Amino acid sequence: MNDTAIVKARAKINIILDVVGKRDNGYHDIRTVMQTLDLHDIVTVRRLREKDGSNSGISLITNSDKIPKDNTNLAYRAAECMKKRYSLGDGIEIQIDKNIPVAAGLAGGSADCAAVILGIKDVFNLNISEGILSEIAAALGADVPYCLKGGTFLAEGIGEKLTKLSSFPFMYVLVVKPDISVSTPWVYKNFDSVGKKEFPNVDRMIDCISNSNINGICESVCNVLESVTVFKYPIIDDIKRSMIDKGALTAMMSGSGPSVFGLYRDRDTCAGASEYISGKFGFEECFVTEISNEFL
Repeated sequence: MNDTAIVKARAKINIILDVVGKRDNGYHDIRTVMQTLDLHDIVTVRRLREKDGSNSGISLITNSDKIPKDNTNLAYRAAECMKKRYSLGDGIEIQIDKNIPVAAGLAGGSADCAAVILGIKDVFNLNISEGILSEIAAALGADVPYCLKGGTFLAEGIGEKLTKLSSFPFMYVLVVKPDISVSTPWVYKNFDSVGKKEFPNVDRMIDCISNSNINGICESVCNVLESVTVFKYPIIDDIKRSMIDKGALTAMMSGSGPSVFGLYRDRDTCAGASEYISGKFGFEECFVTEISNEFL
């Protein structure tokens, strides 16, 4: 019996993002196309069988000093939720080897959380339907149901309503995380006062993806939250311009930021842009990766 599961927790980007309303509870309704990348954390889940008085709790170890190791971590909370829901008596050890930048608008925490859910399902041999998995994920965070799936999806509501789309055409992707932190609640709060300055055409984007129309995709890339984040952090615009100057077909901020991604046709151009931007701005977190339509 296999007591260890190793799961790739993939980063995501928002290819297009529109805010279409606000709920009474303060949450915003969005329409966005999400896409996974090959950039990923490695999440290892180990079942520690209860014997000889061994620990039956949860432990989390990681190579990063930027993420917590207690129940303020989504991955840890996923293990708590699964232990309680399925009365799991054995201990659970979670090991997270971080590669995805933290607090970057790339859903790294949500991806790790989804990986723990899948890992626990595997090592405890739990028979859980896809619908129940999504229910568990949605209770933990808006991006977690998507991170269970991976690939190309339209996300609506607060991100929990998912519709599978045609696979995004293969491209190389440069991801740059500037040395700043952005509060997602702050971005949405200020978006309410600023209002829309751009009007993404999500339906056109979906059509272009279904036809593998790369030119149309690049023309349709848009994120309404950029106007808020860029106003406070103009470095985001500087990164976008540098990406395009160095051969990107398009460049945009992902989610509420601060990470910026650029799409490229070939790896050498993408790598050259990464080297240039890293040298120009002194950023350590520049990643040459690619579109991934694999499941976790």
